[in-house]
Amino acid sequence: MKTQQAGVRVEKLIDALVRKTAPVCAVLALCQVPCLAHVEHEEAQPPLAPESEGTGASRSSLQSRVSISVEGDFRLIRANGLPDHATGAFPNRGNPNRIRAQEYAFRVPANPKPAEKPMPLGMNPFGVAVNGVVFDPGAAEWWRDDRASGWQYEALSGARELGVDANHAHVQPDGAYHYHGLPTGLIEKLTGGKPQVILLGWAADGFPIYGPWGYSAPDDTNSPIVRLKSSYRLKPGERAGGPGGKHDGSFVADYEFVKGAGHLDECNGRFGVTPEFPQGTYYYVLTDNFPFIPRMLKGSPDASFLRRQLAPRPRPPRRPR
Repeated sequence: MKTQQAGVRVEKLIDALVRKTAPVCAVLALCQVPCLAHVEHEEAQPPLAPESEGTGASRSSLQSRVSISVEGDFRLIRANGLPDHATGAFPNRGNPNRIRAQEYAFRVPANPKPAEKPMPLGMNPFGVAVNGVVFDPGAAEWWRDDRASGWQYEALSGARELGVDANHAHVQPDGAYHYHGLPTGLIEKLTGGKPQVILLGWAADGFPIYGPWGYSAPDDTNSPIVRLKSSYRLKPGERAGGPGGKHDGSFVADYEFVKGAGHLDECNGRFGVTPEFPQGTYYYVLTDNFPFIPRMLKGSPDASFLRRQLAPRPRPPRRPR
């Protein structure tokens, strides 16, 4: 008798839960992001690769979502900012933040034009990758934590422990996973590790982003594919003021542009043909050497990429050694 009464109570409990959660499920179904018209690229990526023993790759049940379309004079990019490849473990010792979905809505000119002169990127994002992850090369880290000093640490120099993973990326306090250099996981996914001239994303001014490979002759698709190099190099001698010491790459100001030293201009780009632009275009290149991701724009950035001045990012407490 007691068993029958217990069974009745369980059935009533289940029935109540179903009635209670049904409206919630209906609301969630209505909250799906609508698809954009004239879709150029739209993809719901599989979950991040599961953690492999000894690799430090992260495990996530969240999916990368990105929609790229052309509407009128603009290319519209909507994404949740989640990577479509394995990442390092976050939080970690150098980065206390956990990856979280974002609500990105960028737009760039569909037919961009160069400005009268290049524009420094400052602390704004450079662009967005085809997987919806932002290219954001500037670290909010300064000598003596003083932005006014002008001595900004280079994120990939190792001078400050920033918890960057194998994709040259880490996480902002708001959970935004972002690239500071070559997005190796994305490149591997797109190319299978074989040298190809591959579209990686769109810059804030609308010009395309490629890398690290390009045609050896910019206007000849039949020329050999080579790994392109920037035209920046370390300054000789020692720093004048500030932290002092040799220009060793710890700071952005340790580098200088030397025309003709590599394949690319001061914006880390060049004019040439690509698979997507057989008639030619200006395009940026992500490189192995500084600036890795360009720090200057050839055109004018859309306002959707501009952000207010950033305060230094909070640093995790130092652990006793």
